[in-house]
Amino acid sequence: MTEAVIVEALRTPIARGKMGKGDLSGFHAAELLGKLQMGLVQKAGIEPKDVDQIFGGCVTQAGEQSNNITRHAWLGAQNGDYTTAGTTIDVQCGSGQQANNLVSALIKGGSIDVGIACGIELMSHVGLGMNVMNGPGYFVPPNFEWDEPMSQFTATKRIVEKRGFKREDVDRFALGSQEKAKVAQQENRFEREILPLDAPVLGDDMQPTGETRRVDTDQGPRDTTLEGLAKLNPVEEGGIHTAGNSSQVSDGAAGLLYMSAERAKELGLRPRARIVHDVVVGSDPYMLLEGPIDATQKMIDRYGLDLKNVDLFECNEAFAAVALAWMQAFPDIDPDKVNVNGGAIALGHPVGCTGSRLITTALHELERQDKSTAFITMCCGSAVGTATIIERI
Repeated sequence: MTEAVIVEALRTPIARGKMGKGDLSGFHAAELLGKLQMGLVQKAGIEPKDVDQIFGGCVTQAGEQSNNITRHAWLGAQNGDYTTAGTTIDVQCGSGQQANNLVSALIKGGSIDVGIACGIELMSHVGLGMNVMNGPGYFVPPNFEWDEPMSQFTATKRIVEKRGFKREDVDRFALGSQEKAKVAQQENRFEREILPLDAPVLGDDMQPTGETRRVDTDQGPRDTTLEGLAKLNPVEEGGIHTAGNSSQVSDGAAGLLYMSAERAKELGLRPRARIVHDVVVGSDPYMLLEGPIDATQKMIDRYGLDLKNVDLFECNEAFAAVALAWMQAFPDIDPDKVNVNGGAIALGHPVGCTGSRLITTALHELERQDKSTAFITMCCGSAVGTATIIERI
């Protein structure tokens, strides 16, 4: 089997996902993803035509993000090449992560030699659910036997009740995310993984002014306290999750460049890491967001994984209770190795992008700490869990 290696990993800054308030809201979604795609190509020093296929994750495939945004982003990047194929996938929040699993597998299977795995969500332009509310019909089929409509907020309440979490537990976790992200920014830990952008500036009428501003820093992290978090009202009556202990609505794109080891050698590029194991599993729709638990257990059962041997973990902070439940289910996980630079509560969660962003951040942090392995896992809408293990070369 061919060895698939990661040679580059890059992401945009993550911005607030509110039109006119976010640093990236002046971009068209395909434009933002195209800049990320070309950033990978240029950083590697290869030609666009060297890339065989691109797989991109996107959750809300409507408007700017419809009709295979991965392909349109490439065509719109004005790179002079049209031969690279593009595929857009939807595994809900795990879309960007599954894109990596697929590109790696295609190289291992010999179908392609060079591929990009990426993800995009410009939530300031295309909000969650816009592909449902603006389309004919409803996505749930007749005679659907599972809990419907599988609300994320209902699911978090069920997780909280099952696991015995209190409001202070989720607020304290959220505060930790903010504090870790703040340290990461102060120490410039994200500098190597972020693609700086000259972003269009919008006027009060939400139209481009013709001016640009340099954006090279995540916009999400903010100063807060446990007392401040405690004052926020729950999103749903009777719940304990608030805007302060849940992931932020965000804009962003991220991607990784994969090659066969032989092709990387031909091009003079250094292999940095590889995917050694990956799983995508269905989880109980009643609990909906416990996918990381099921995906992790599948990793243990299938590959004999010993969690004590993993150097770093990235568990997406869709809600604080999701990450807390995952750690409670696996006491061998060292909390000090989890989301060491903060997570989606602090940095933001541009949903289709986040899976690729987590792998990108994990790789750079492994290199910073000179460690070997990272475990990346996510909960996903439609009751799915993803997990990927990368290993430095």
